[in-house]
Amino acid sequence: MERVIGYAPGVYDLFHVGHLNVLRHAKGLCDHLIAGVVTDEMCLRAKGSLPFVPLTERLEIVRHIEFVDQVHAEDVPDKLDTWKVLRFDRIFKGDDWRGTPKGDKLERDFATVGVEVVYFPYTVHTSSTMLRRALSSVVGEGQDHESRTGHLDA
Repeated sequence: MERVIGYAPGVYDLFHVGHLNVLRHAKGLCDHLIAGVVTDEMCLRAKGSLPFVPLTERLEIVRHIEFVDQVHAEDVPDKLDTWKVLRFDRIFKGDDWRGTPKGDKLERDFATVGVEVVYFPYTVHTSSTMLRRALSSVVGEGQDHESRTGHLDA
């Protein structure tokens, strides 16, 4: 039987139980789990904002999760380009991607190389977006991004 390599990309900002659940479930469906931690630049490009936690710290947090065998700093926008480097067999995403244009494209792209797209239930009661909003309201909207996040706006 062949070894199954899984890939679970995410920003993993403000790490919470939803992230842990994705990694736990993903590890149950593969022999070797690679967690792709999206770089600050890719996050800014995709979501329009920088993570609160810098990449080096997010990599360190995810690297120490017992379900993760390897971490990869995802620094390209196309997941297929990442596959060309890592050669995983399954990619794991939250089910908030299912049936969306992004999810449909992901499925089409990966069907061409034989990679299975597996969706996991989205953790509705806890999300990084909710945590970001709560932190922003506590820290104060009047402060600039650098003082809130430690990141320079670029």
